Amino acid sequence: MPKRVKKPAPALPEGPFITRDRSFYKGFFSLLVVITLQQLAALTVNLVDNIMLGRYTELALSGATLVNQIQFILQQLCGGIGMGVSVLGSQYWGRGETRPIRRITSVGVKFALAAGLLFCLLTRIFPHAALSLFTGDEAVIAEGMRYLRLMCWTYLIFAVSNTLMYSLQSVETAFIGTVMSCSTIVINLCLNYCFIFGNLGFPELGIRGAAVATLTSRTVELIIILVYLLFIDKKLKMKLRDIFGFDFAYLKDFAAAALPVMFSGLLWGVAQGAQTSVLGHMEGPVIAANAIAAVIFGIFVVVGMSAANAASVTMGKTVGKGDFASVKPYARTLQLIFLAIGVVQAALMLLTRKAIVSFYAVSPEARSLAEQFLVVLALTSVGSCYEYPVEGGIIAGGGNPKYQAIVDNLFMWLFTIPSAAVSAFVFHAPPLVVFCFLKADQFLKCIPNGIVVNRYRWVKQLTRAEDGQ
Repeated sequence: MPKRVKKPAPALPEGPFITRDRSFYKGFFSLLVVITLQQLAALTVNLVDNIMLGRYTELALSGATLVNQIQFILQQLCGGIGMGVSVLGSQYWGRGETRPIRRITSVGVKFALAAGLLFCLLTRIFPHAALSLFTGDEAVIAEGMRYLRLMCWTYLIFAVSNTLMYSLQSVETAFIGTVMSCSTIVINLCLNYCFIFGNLGFPELGIRGAAVATLTSRTVELIIILVYLLFIDKKLKMKLRDIFGFDFAYLKDFAAAALPVMFSGLLWGVAQGAQTSVLGHMEGPVIAANAIAAVIFGIFVVVGMSAANAASVTMGKTVGKGDFASVKPYARTLQLIFLAIGVVQAALMLLTRKAIVSFYAVSPEARSLAEQFLVVLALTSVGSCYEYPVEGGIIAGGGNPKYQAIVDNLFMWLFTIPSAAVSAFVFHAPPLVVFCFLKADQFLKCIPNGIVVNRYRWVKQLTRAEDGQ
């Protein structure tokens, strides 16, 4: 059994304010570009679904949006599982050890399968109850149930492929995720065109057609990553037994790194669902406007969000190999990069929001609300592109994944949800005001995150020695 080695708190030399290490820039930006392309491709799939369903009917768009809230909760939960694999894996990668990464991935896959199975069963057995949490509009719920009957099966597939993707990211192999997502774009676009509208002789299935396309593309994603891991990858050298076998030697290590982030992700996903519920119980067009704004926002801030993954691997590898002299310069440099990304993405969103929203065939009221929501999101994206990569990238990758769980949920449940609910249901504020309360935490979290990251108490080696090494 692996033996834990208690390590003293590392000494961190001051070093230059920003790093001049070319290997840092090459490694970080190479990883950032590949992860961004992967995430952008995945988000483009959502955008294609969004636009096509929006052009079909506003009701179909709203129904799919409710189901996507369930998917988002699962994504957050699986993101916590993946973060546990990535944080631990990147530190072992810094030590040049891959056997522990295979064993950690095995544990992560079991957690992911359990999560995917739970979501699949609950939504298959209680679809109406699940969707009614987000709105009281029976027409929207009925349309969402047609979508959910097929979408529930994608939860199992996504949970496994997502975890395996994080294991590859931990060893700085991220391009396969881009290949996966690009395949999804092509499949989704073609099948949506055929099945939503009934083109090329195919039956017109409407919202069910979008579900068929998503289920097919998720299956292809899993096949691609399994083929790569088992037959092409030269770093991890995984076998099928490494993925699906039962090896719990690193269960405690994984649980310590992943459970706080899993719990945080689950609560965060529930909170996002609660936000949708607050807006969804106001006016019909608000659901469609929020769906449009959320997808467009996701596209524009993809670089900032991907920076968290790239920073986590960068800092994890640095701490794992014991290069403590680089920690402070790397952390400061990354913070400046995050801020620059946020400013650029905010400007682009403001300049193009009207043109993009015009692609949607929705009511004038929904279109106007979507444009207003995007102004708010553009302004808060500067905060989002700083606070999230700091807590989920630098701090988590450097050895303290628990911090993100604490700060995110304190702000969400003590400020965001209560303030938005009170403004909506007590003071009956307009949708735009409620939306501002829902997004204010993106600025507020910058304050504690900026203080904590620059105190460097989060630096911790999470690796341990194995017998025979």
